[in-house]
Amino acid sequence: MNSAVITFPGSNCDRDMMVALRDVFGKAPTQVWHRDTALPDNLDFIALPGGFSYGDYLRSGAMAANSPIMREVKAAAERGVPVLGVCNGFQVLTEAGLLPGALMRNAGQHFVCRDVALKVENAQTLFTAAYEAGETITIPVAHHDGNYFADEATLDALEGDGRVVFRYTQATNGSRRDIAGIVNAGGNVLGMMPHPERAIDPAHGGTDGRRLFQAVMEGLAATA
Repeated sequence: MNSAVITFPGSNCDRDMMVALRDVFGKAPTQVWHRDTALPDNLDFIALPGGFSYGDYLRSGAMAANSPIMREVKAAAERGVPVLGVCNGFQVLTEAGLLPGALMRNAGQHFVCRDVALKVENAQTLFTAAYEAGETITIPVAHHDGNYFADEATLDALEGDGRVVFRYTQATNGSRRDIAGIVNAGGNVLGMMPHPERAIDPAHGGTDGRRLFQAVMEGLAATA
């Protein structure tokens, strides 16, 4: 599989993501700088990693969402290329308009860094097909602005369309309806605050994140 990891100034999980994609996909991804104006040809998967792009200046992800490469990421997403945004990547996706809502400062104003339990709400997406609906998995989080917010109409639409794919089982950051991850209407763009790339090897303390990348690889292979 041909994959790419977008690196912004202040990204600090891009290497983690690249290692995860290399280990699961069996091929090293291409690292793409935010000021690039083109993506590699024949891309199968794009990842926006965690970190503190532009130092979270203005709003988390707001400046990164306007980086030159994001025009190409948007175009690729519109063509159906799977895009995963993790933590700061989720923030960038909302600021870029690829996902609804916004990520706000955590309730309690504290940085949250720990393993969290997630309920898999929808196991019928490209990203979650290796899980069971209702299954509880453990994935680490590390964020200060992970409080997902959207108005009631948007939240109802997300719930009704099955676009809430991961939910915290316990309150962790103030997210509305305990939402931890959502997909776009096309099902090919996933934003999530927890870090699946940090849960792919037993040495990391768990492998629940590995199945997300395996699901993508198997799903794309089945439609090739």
